[in-house]
Amino acid sequence: MKIAVTATGKEMASNVDPRFGRAKYFIVVDTDTNESAAHDNAQNLNTAQGAGIQAGETVARLGVQAVVSGNVGPKAFRTLKAAGVKVYLCGQMSVAEAVKKFKAGELQEASAANVEGHWA
Repeated sequence: MKIAVTATGKEMASNVDPRFGRAKYFIVVDTDTNESAAHDNAQNLNTAQGAGIQAGETVARLGVQAVVSGNVGPKAFRTLKAAGVKVYLCGQMSVAEAVKKFKAGELQEASAANVEGHWA
């Protein structure tokens, strides 16, 4: 399974970015092989509106089945859900730790957005 984890840096040791739409990076991890690749999200960092929607479309195009992030707003959540991408929320930890918890079934799937739009 491929998952995308929001990240503050390009490495698995980076912290999970608490923002989905304005995350600095998405690290896509194949949970079967543990291969990972960082994808820059610079185009959404300073956009006035639509960062969550655009980020949702970006990760869907990357072929992931799930997203792990600190927070996901309503527009991003709807975009991800429409694309068939599940959302899992986690607290402050490294990307590697978030992947480990995801694989162990320790992260709960979100049923709705957990923050309002334009959360910073």
